[in-house]
Amino acid sequence: MKIRIICIGKLKEKYWTSAAAEYSKRISGYANIEIVELKESKLPSNPSEADENSVLIREGQNILSKIKESDHVIAMEVEGEQIDSVELAKKIQYAFDTKSSTIDFVIGGSLGLSDEVKKRADYGLSFSKMTFPHQMARIMLLEQIYRAFKINSGETYHK
Repeated sequence: MKIRIICIGKLKEKYWTSAAAEYSKRISGYANIEIVELKESKLPSNPSEADENSVLIREGQNILSKIKESDHVIAMEVEGEQIDSVELAKKIQYAFDTKSSTIDFVIGGSLGLSDEVKKRADYGLSFSKMTFPHQMARIMLLEQIYRAFKINSGETYHK
């Protein structure tokens, strides 16, 4: 079993990198974990719609180049389904049992994900209709993946 988080941008602050390292270490007791950080495309200070589309396409192509055909892809997107932790645990287990030995969670850049990435995704997941910083979204995702493994293992994890 392998979990890959493919994301645009790097974690910069020490508290985010420490949190990511801690959850990655915890997850590694259940599955191989890899975080693939891809370069964020630069936008001009007053971007046009064409500039934004160009960035989405470039970042999307970069993301897609990291995904294998056999991978099960979960796109983190505002339009995705909002589910609870138990349902996420079930989706992860089902994907490992029936779909693939690798699950890729994809987090886009500040503009989100390209249509091509969304089309490639097997599932769209949303944490909330609220907006979160990308760094926080990555930590929240890592925590929820860890929680899913604890749930699937029948272990306790505080509520």
